[in-house]
Amino acid sequence: MFIQTEATPNPATLKFLPGREVMGEGAVADFPSADSAARSPLAKALFETPDVSRVFFGSDFISVTKRDGDWRHLKPAILGTIMEHFTSGAPLIVGDAQEVDEASYGEGDPEVIEQIKELIETRVRPAVAQDGGDIIFKGFDGDTGIVSLHLQGSCAGCPSSTMTLKNGIENMLRHYVPEVTAVEAV
Repeated sequence: MFIQTEATPNPATLKFLPGREVMGEGAVADFPSADSAARSPLAKALFETPDVSRVFFGSDFISVTKRDGDWRHLKPAILGTIMEHFTSGAPLIVGDAQEVDEASYGEGDPEVIEQIKELIETRVRPAVAQDGGDIIFKGFDGDTGIVSLHLQGSCAGCPSSTMTLKNGIENMLRHYVPEVTAVEAV
């Protein structure tokens, strides 16, 4: 098994590509801490590597974020853990693979919300996945025009995420959806 690695815009995160499906198309799993990894044998094993602070599974990649340490020392251990997991045949997730976060951030016109979701799904999520992360629509406040988004994977805590939200996503949404006035991370 050959696992490729790619740098991400977040210097604390590396993207690992095992050459096979990880979560499958459109599915993701985010483990922001070791405590949240109980349902995934692979995430749990990755957190046993010193200095691993976040694990994220995308459709065909795994993003690992470090606290400190040098990638030259961490990368071999992470590659070994990923390889061992996939060759063992162990499940990626035990139990229900989809966690549903029901938090709501305002309400708005259903047609506007559908248009925002469509733009995020077709234009934003694929680009963000290329960088080892994901972005989830959390809500739209029709009174203020604010779109709430949740960043996952390498995007969470990335130094350039604010720039991406404001200059990229916000400008694009405001262009296509006049009701949108701002975008904020939640």
